[in-house]
Amino acid sequence: MYAKGSRYYEDEPVYRSSMEDIDLDFVAEYCKKIGYPKSAKEYILQNNGFVVNHNGKEEMSCAAILLFGKNPQRFFKRARIRFIRYDGIEAKVGTEMNVIKDKMFEGRILDMVRSSLDFVRGQIKEHAKLGTDGLFHTTPEYPEFAWKEIIINSVAHRDYSIKGTDIQIKMFDDRITVESPGILPGIVRLNNLRTVHFSRNPNIARFLHEYDYVQEFGEGIDRMFNEMAAAGLPAPEYRDNAFMLNATIRNGVINEADGVINEAINGVINISATEQAVFAAIKKKPRITKAELQKETSLGKSTIDRAIKALKEKYLIERVGSNKTGYWKIIN
Repeated sequence: MYAKGSRYYEDEPVYRSSMEDIDLDFVAEYCKKIGYPKSAKEYILQNNGFVVNHNGKEEMSCAAILLFGKNPQRFFKRARIRFIRYDGIEAKVGTEMNVIKDKMFEGRILDMVRSSLDFVRGQIKEHAKLGTDGLFHTTPEYPEFAWKEIIINSVAHRDYSIKGTDIQIKMFDDRITVESPGILPGIVRLNNLRTVHFSRNPNIARFLHEYDYVQEFGEGIDRMFNEMAAAGLPAPEYRDNAFMLNATIRNGVINEADGVINEAINGVINISATEQAVFAAIKKKPRITKAELQKETSLGKSTIDRAIKALKEKYLIERVGSNKTGYWKIIN
């Protein structure tokens, strides 16, 4: 019934919950944001079915606890977001375990969305493209709207009646996959999700819209496809996996057994901030010495050596002449 949309799980009462479980200070902040003129308690009592009469008792709805609860995980232990970053393009276990970051985000829905987006933003790499002006122009490996959309959608549209697992953001060298509990809701199918919109949790979706996270007319998925195409990246992929919906975006990186090789599309090259600093100094003064590089960049000798080696391997610079009397040539 919840999957088909004939009933909304977010409207169901939460056993043994009460107004005492609601953070009225947070509700008051929300009321101020949306211009609700009455008190926070009146908002909960009078709006959106947040209070449910169940067996002669007033209990809070699931949406009320998830959006405004003091401790939502008391009632929904797995209503949280887990971020896992892997070294490579596949998840390995046992002695080959390749997890390099494992972070959990809990709290109210707004807290989880804000903290997870801030954290993932710090994990997104930047590509540097050497332009015709001889300068590097950086772009993120994924369009910001695209990676934010698959995370926000997972929170707004997950099936909260499935309590045995959490939302998982899995980042590999070549892709981000977000796994959200629940199959596609209502009449939405894999072949029509760009044009057909259905909200499994309308109260939660409306709340996130008030904070500019969810698009009003459901155009977010279509825009995500368009932004990935504009960036020259593969189209987003959606897959039903038992009771989980997987959404994947890829960054255009080709991976091989001996390491990661960047795809030479549109001249995009992965280059670190350290390498950019060394490159800029060499471009400014082709006959610059190692000592001068250290002074110019404030980097150590071994760091500069590694940066120069990387720039040479990426065919961005080459040494002409001897180490003592030669100079650096920028390769166009």
